[in-house]
Amino acid sequence: MCAARSEQEPAERADADLDTLLTHVAKGDQAAFEALYDQLGASVYGLVRRVLRNPSQAEEVAQEVLLEVWRAASRFDPARGSAATWVLTIAHRRAIDRVRAEEAATAREQRTAEVPAATDEVAETVEATMDAERLRRCLAGLTELQRESITLAYYGGYSYAQVAALLDTALGTIKTRIRDGLTRLRACLGVS
Repeated sequence: MCAARSEQEPAERADADLDTLLTHVAKGDQAAFEALYDQLGASVYGLVRRVLRNPSQAEEVAQEVLLEVWRAASRFDPARGSAATWVLTIAHRRAIDRVRAEEAATAREQRTAEVPAATDEVAETVEATMDAERLRRCLAGLTELQRESITLAYYGGYSYAQVAALLDTALGTIKTRIRDGLTRLRACLGVS
């Protein structure tokens, strides 16, 4: 039992030393901070490095953590845990925050890289209006019989047989009028 106590004592002493150092850091003691940095700097970097995997980012985050320890040392409460636990918890949280920030930045970049197909409603409306006007001009160039047959078939939705019945004309005649009228429309509109 004495052997177990002697094995725990150095660890407990180290925790107590870190607690004391952190208490002095809270009072602005730079020498205490340097000693704390020497004892925990490698552990902080190692923990952050395991989370981030990028050495330069790990160095940056480790520096941020130790700066936060310097600034927030007064918030350390030895009743809630050891100084090492407090510092490494800050390090872990900062590393996770960095991972989340990187993921969010990547997602933002991907969203902005996806350029939606630009739709210019005004241009589309103008183009449709111009096309409709050209079609009206071309329809006006047809004979009255061709225009009436095409209008009933394509705008009225009637079949050729229904157009023939409505106009009281033979079906073959209606087909010929529509075919000839469509040929003239294509030529007028410049469609092959």
